[in-house]
Amino acid sequence: MRRVSKITAACAVTAALALTATACGESSTESTGSSEGKLKIGMAFDVGGRGDNSFNDSAARGLDKAKAEFDAETKELTAKNGETPADREQRLASLAEGGYNPVIGVGFAYKDAIDSVAAKYPKTTFGLVDSVSEQKNVDSIVFTEEQGSYLAGVAAALKSKDGKIGFIGGVDLPLIKKFAAGFEQGVKETDPKASVQIQYLTTGTDLSGFGAPDKGKAAAKGMLDKGIDVIYAAAGGSGAGSIEAVAAKPGAWSIGVDSDQAKDPALSKYASTIMTSVVKNVDTGVYDLAKSVKDGKPLTGTHAYSLAEDGVSLTTTGGHIEDIQAKIDEAKKKIVDGTIKVKTTT
Repeated sequence: MRRVSKITAACAVTAALALTATACGESSTESTGSSEGKLKIGMAFDVGGRGDNSFNDSAARGLDKAKAEFDAETKELTAKNGETPADREQRLASLAEGGYNPVIGVGFAYKDAIDSVAAKYPKTTFGLVDSVSEQKNVDSIVFTEEQGSYLAGVAAALKSKDGKIGFIGGVDLPLIKKFAAGFEQGVKETDPKASVQIQYLTTGTDLSGFGAPDKGKAAAKGMLDKGIDVIYAAAGGSGAGSIEAVAAKPGAWSIGVDSDQAKDPALSKYASTIMTSVVKNVDTGVYDLAKSVKDGKPLTGTHAYSLAEDGVSLTTTGGHIEDIQAKIDEAKKKIVDGTIKVKTTT
């Protein structure tokens, strides 16, 4: 079933992957996607994998839900830094060859690999998170990150004492610039006198910025030393370091990303300083795809999970934004009805 969102999906990019499994040889054998009728779901995680307290964990929640509801068999492979395009293809091919269907690549770096492997396994449905494939048997799952980030910008501007606000991006890439652009716009349109310092941990093909908490902590500390009192980190696992640094600074706030980081067991001790998190419901996209395959009507095409669909949202854990919720809701309404057009580039 071909599916296209009403909202145009920008080819997103997020954070990237690498192989932990051994390579398997090429084969023209097509996967049937099931073993004795049992749903088999294969997932190739981004760098950091399950337990990153962020993007991958959101995908993992969708996998876990599908596994529990459908009594599915699952297999997870996790990325590492420095892999080659061939490594990515081998990882996906090994899952398809093993009869897993759907096979889901979490992160933009799987785009080329999925384009290649999906063509070789036309009977397998693939999921691609945060990028768009034109292959007919791929469900491209993307999000309007800039919209959720705009709301975070509104909250940051209203909570900051002096209007000094920071943004830490994992890697200087188009996807992360969407987060930065929406956030900065939300801050400036709420408080024109406020300033936003934007810093990326790595650039280009160096994707380690998504899995280096020490770099996130150092970047946040540098901002705090300059008087910045609200820091939003869209940096995968590196964001944990930023949250830790902010928690040590009285009066400062952090803003989490992808998952409700105040509820994450590894970060819950910092919950009192996590103002909110910009949730990207990757779990919904993963679950929807798995269910469609289970039902025999696999989703394909492109779908953007938007603010209007609660594909992105702000968390309210701890009640830290309760006093400004009305203004956040007002901004959300304007984005949904088109009064506010959120930028995707800074």
